[in-house]
Amino acid sequence: MNHRGETGHAHGHDNDNDHAHDNDPGHGHPGGLTGRARALLVPHSHDSQTSLDHDLTASARGMRVLWVSFLVLAVTAGVELGITALSGSVALLGDTTHNFADALTAVPLGLAFWMGRKPATKRYTYGYGRAEDLAGVFVVVVVASSTAFAAYASVHRLVHPVVIHRIGLVAAAGLVGFVGNELVALYRIRVGRRIGSAALVADGRHARTDGLTSLAVVAGAIGVAVGFPQADALMGLAITLALLNVLRTTARDIFRRLMDGVDPALVEQVERVLAEAEGVDRVERVRIRWVGHEIQAEATIVSDGGLTLSQSHSIAELAHHRLLHQVPRLTEALIHSDPGAEGTATGHDLTAHHFVHPH
Repeated sequence: MNHRGETGHAHGHDNDNDHAHDNDPGHGHPGGLTGRARALLVPHSHDSQTSLDHDLTASARGMRVLWVSFLVLAVTAGVELGITALSGSVALLGDTTHNFADALTAVPLGLAFWMGRKPATKRYTYGYGRAEDLAGVFVVVVVASSTAFAAYASVHRLVHPVVIHRIGLVAAAGLVGFVGNELVALYRIRVGRRIGSAALVADGRHARTDGLTSLAVVAGAIGVAVGFPQADALMGLAITLALLNVLRTTARDIFRRLMDGVDPALVEQVERVLAEAEGVDRVERVRIRWVGHEIQAEATIVSDGGLTLSQSHSIAELAHHRLLHQVPRLTEALIHSDPGAEGTATGHDLTAHHFVHPH
């Protein structure tokens, strides 16, 4: 029998839980005065409306990060652009381009978060959470373009050295670029991990690489100032290698998300939580996937074959309840309950020939 879990729960399950759940969780609520007031006004529930509230909260936080990032990077790029016009620095021009490109990635990510708020339809039955992963593809393209541009600019500068004016201003602009990008990177990665958005984390890593590019501008300016004009180009090539590594890890993360890849430790956690539920004899199969920044799971458990339908249902509900409390960002679980060997025939013989690996 299938026991489809409710779509959510009142308290958020993220990596920084406000309260811990033990192996036999009760109905906890966030602590503090706000938590107590909410407990009085909003009963503990696992209904779809509380799931929507949690999803909107996560998306709202994502949108706030995007807007703050956009403003910081736009100001940073504007300062660099003005100094580029005064100095004629090609390296600084490249860094300015990177920062403008990074700021523009807020547009597809913002659209993705907005789409993620839309309810599921008969065509998109899982909702629009995967829009974040599509935005992540765009981020990968931007990182790849930035890497190619950095490589081209470095080689071109090595072959055709350029005289840089106002070297002090160029170095100062590079420092501004580094500080702006690092602040944005820390902010995006921290919130992206908290709400489970791979695209936001990927965008934060991109901002960090742009910060390294800004430091290359500083190093190149210092090298030129001491009489080594090739220093800027050589530093640019070194940064290109760092960009390639970040591109590799970012593309890997987005590819895994698009292919429904999850951390094997997460699968082991779900199996352990289910196996420890009272009445569950063993766990036969677990499937997990991300939809946006939420987790959905499917599992098959085996219980005593002599149990009644009602008793089997209660065991599955208990197992599902444990999952909602102990697995961060899990919003839904579909649990199939099979009778053990002592029960009657499971009925899977009828459908076994449809599968390569019979259930």
